[in-house]
Amino acid sequence: MTTLTMQDEKRLDVIQRVYRSELTMVQAALVMGVSERQCYRVKARVGKAGAKGVVHGNRGQPSKRKIKDKTVKRILELARGKYKDFNDHHLTEKLESDEKIELSREKVRRILRAHGIASPKKRRGIKHRSRRERRAGRG
Repeated sequence: MTTLTMQDEKRLDVIQRVYRSELTMVQAALVMGVSERQCYRVKARVGKAGAKGVVHGNRGQPSKRKIKDKTVKRILELARGKYKDFNDHHLTEKLESDEKIELSREKVRRILRAHGIASPKKRRGIKHRSRRERRAGRG
């Protein structure tokens, strides 16, 4: 069963008004905010599939860019083990060169943060110069 959003319900209402000859296709296209040609396509889909015709075909499908769970588990395993003290940028480079896992630094960062792994704290270097003690004076 497909649930309709408010926009889908509005589109369905407009297409039904076209079927009842209350609106022309040009007017329907203006109301829906699409081209006349797209309006004809939506009307044809509604004619074939009913209310499901206004819903986009990719709704409910996983993204094509989604990283496989197996890859995410491997990244987490490496980040907790072999590359434990690496920051996000270095980890990304090592994943690409040694493990043949090619992801952007930001994607690796998001995976790690989502699973509660923070980047190691930056170490502050030793102070380069130190101030001399103040010279004692009268008063």
